[in-house]
Parts: sequence; structure tokens; C-alpha cells
Amino acid sequence: MERSGPIIGIHSAQDAGPLEPGSWVPMQVLTTWTSALCLQNMLEQLLIYQPKDPIPFMINHLQLDNDNVPKIVILGPPASGKTTIAMWLCKHLNSNLLTMENLIAKEFSSLAAEARRHYQTVKTVPSMQLVRLIRDRLSEEDCIRRGWILDGIPESREQALMIQTLGITPRHVIVLSAPDTVLIERNLGKRVDPQTGEIYHTTFDWPPEPEIQNRLMVPGGISELETAGKLLEYHRNIVRILPSYSKILKVISADQPCMDVFYQALTYVQTNRRSNAPFTPRVLLCGPVGSGKSLQAALLAQKYGLVNVCCGHLLKEAVAEKSKFGEMIQPFFEKDTAVPDSIVVKVLSQRLSQQDCLQKGWVLHGFPRDLDQAHLLHSLGCKPNRVFFLNVPFDSVIERLTLRRTDPVTGERYHLMYKPPPTMEIQARLLQSPKDAEEHIKLKMDLFYRNSAELEEFYWQALTLNGDQDPHTVFEYIESGIINPLPRKVP
Repeated sequence: MERSGPIIGIHSAQDAGPLEPGSWVPMQVLTTWTSALCLQNMLEQLLIYQPKDPIPFMINHLQLDNDNVPKIVILGPPASGKTTIAMWLCKHLNSNLLTMENLIAKEFSSLAAEARRHYQTVKTVPSMQLVRLIRDRLSEEDCIRRGWILDGIPESREQALMIQTLGITPRHVIVLSAPDTVLIERNLGKRVDPQTGEIYHTTFDWPPEPEIQNRLMVPGGISELETAGKLLEYHRNIVRILPSYSKILKVISADQPCMDVFYQALTYVQTNRRSNAPFTPRVLLCGPVGSGKSLQAALLAQKYGLVNVCCGHLLKEAVAEKSKFGEMIQPFFEKDTAVPDSIVVKVLSQRLSQQDCLQKGWVLHGFPRDLDQAHLLHSLGCKPNRVFFLNVPFDSVIERLTLRRTDPVTGERYHLMYKPPPTMEIQARLLQSPKDAEEHIKLKMDLFYRNSAELEEFYWQALTLNGDQDPHTVFEYIESGIINPLPRKVP
């Protein structure tokens, strides 16, 4: 069987990385990064539950449509602010917060009632009871649909192993860390709002509303001696818990403003861990005339075996081949007017659905040029999974294009600055294309930048690059954006 050409590997819905160049995989597993993450999660569930009949199990898993919901564990010593961070993450991610208190407070549950009685007596819940409460809570509809955040659980290695045994697998584990002296001082000023559960501090976070101030209460167990004892117990347990989560763990310093801790935590939980599942690259290059899109597309096609799809060339080829679409395009070429978008997208869709594009991936340039065209391309299912905007100043574009010349005898192309003709005889006969006139270029650039803001908003995950530098430097940036993790924009 023939190989399909180089395949680029991907880590997750946002994180990409290369397989060996020239590696081959069956076409059935070539997929976008979203499908790769879905496949990864499905395989994970199959390994955990090992159903007797996997087909209905997989169908049910797909119907849940919850592969991207938060599954987070937040750990930290007393006064590290883990509950505050967990609450903020829950609000931001629209997820469910699971704490010891709300697990045992569950109504109409004999298990919760039993755990509640035990907690009221000795201020702890047996590990087996706690893990069973977590299992029951995570099986409820809201946790399945919106995900969950475990605050301060597991508390010991025993609980961590029990949780893993039940197939409860977090995607992200955050551990907050700070010096004990800072934590003891911070704990002494802690106050709790009995109505909302919100935590305040007499020094760092005192509420401005008198009504809230008056109802704040001093929580039990926050004296210096009690806090020191809890810290000792925490340090004894945490070093035995961390090895269970070594590949999905991030330690964040809690000895900094709470908002900084939150944003570091939010950035981390919005990334996904690595997967070697492959994907088919579908690259879109956007930029004004003269920004170097054609050269970059050629370099990508050469190195990674992608199909170079230039919209303008496609239309010319259709006319030259006298195809059905070519006959529709010919009158517009003769009148030197724009080909209607409805015809262009049909030509593009036909090309992008051919076997080589499906198998190897593609790099598209010259379309879309505005928001309407982007919507048309999207509606046909031709969605790029990497988009780059090449920004080049007007003066640089003028220099690149207005100095281009063609030898009418040999067809050789020259540039008066970068690639001058070798003899005066050749220079004397060189011709300039009417399309390279400064007025024509200015019109095209104005049109592009008039529409670029809407395009950038539509392709919100696109990378914007400085195209006014050495072409190979630009190519390295584009290549990095394809094979390395994509930056994730935090709202």
C-alpha cells in the first residue's frame, strides 16, 4: 500500500506536535484536533470501564458530548486560598464545586447522612465513605454535563488510589504552595460569610459592605498552634499524593496576589495534555497582496507534503481545462471582473474534497478575503485548523511589488532591488505588469485591511505574524504555529 505522505501529529484540541516525517497511518484515523481529543478520551474510558459490549458504550460516550468539560483537582495547605480559587474557577468555567462540606450535606442520601454524623463527631469522614460520596456525585447529570472541581480532595494517598480505582480521572491537578509562616499569618485573619460561604481576610480581602462585615464569623481551628499541626499533616500527605498525578500536575505559588494565582490556574486548566493522535493539517494563509502568502504556501507544501491550493490559480486552471466551472468563469475573466463567491466556493470545495487534500492536508491562500467568504467556506465544511495572518507595512509591499519586472523574451521574473537583471540589454526590455502599479496595489491593500478586522475576529484562534522579514524566518514562525502548541486566549 502506498504511503500518503508526511503526517503532522497533534497533542490535543489546542496542542500540536510532529510525528516522524514520512510516517504513515490509515486514512480513517486522520482527524482534526477536536476529533483527536475525543478519540483519546473515548479510549481512556474504554480502558477504565472495559465494557463487554464496547459499541453501545462508545455511542453513549459520544452522546454525552462532554469530552471538554473541566475535571480538576485543587490541593493546597490551609490558608493557601484553594477554596477561593476553586470557587472562582467554577464561576468562570460554569462547573460544579465539590468540597467535603457540600458532599456530606447532600439531602436524601443515607450515605451522606452517615458521613455527616461521623464528621460532626471527629471532624473527618472515612476515606471509603468520602470516595463513595464523590462517585455518586460525579454520576449526576450536572457533573457529567458541566464537569467538576474537587477542592482539597484527595487528602491522602489512600484516597487518591481509591479515586483512581473507581476510574475518576482528573485532567488537571493544581497544587498551591507557600511558606508555612505566610500561611499561619494568613490563617489568623480568615473570616467566613455563613450565608454565602465566601472567605474573607481582615488584612487582604475585607468586604466594603457593612452588612457583610457584621455577619462574618471566625472559623474554628485557625489558631497558630492548630494551623501548624494541620500544616505538618498536610506536608506528610502531599508528598505521597503527588506521584499519582505527576503528568497532569502544576504547582502554583500562593504567596502572590489572589488574582494572579487565579489567572495562572485558569490558563493551565484551559490547556490539554499531550496525545500522539495524528491530524490532517488544513492551513489558511491570509494577508494583503505582496505579503508572501504564495511563497510560504510553497515552502509548507514542499516540506510537509501539503497540497498547495491557490484560489486564483484554481480559477485559471478551470478555464484552461474548459470544465463546467471554467465555462461559468470565462465570461468574468473576459470582462476582467470578480468571479462571484458562489462559483469560487464551489471550485474550492471540489478541490479540497479530492483524495490528496483529504489524505495529506492543504494550505489555502487567496480566499477568503472577507467575512462573507469565510462564512461560505465554513458552511461547506472546509474549515481550516491553522490560520495565519501575515502583516506587512504598505511601504514594504510597494517596494516588493512595484519593482517586479518580467523578461518578455525568456519569461524570467526579476526584481530591480532583490534580483536585478544580469545585463543592461535584459534590463532594457523588461516589462512591468499593470497589476504592479502603485495605484492598483494601494486599492487592493485598502480592500484587504478594510475586511481584515472582521476576518481576524471570525478566526479568533489565528496567529498574526510579522511578514516584513526574511521569508525563511517567517516560515519558521508559521511552522512553529503548526507543529507546536497553540497559545490559548484567556477571556
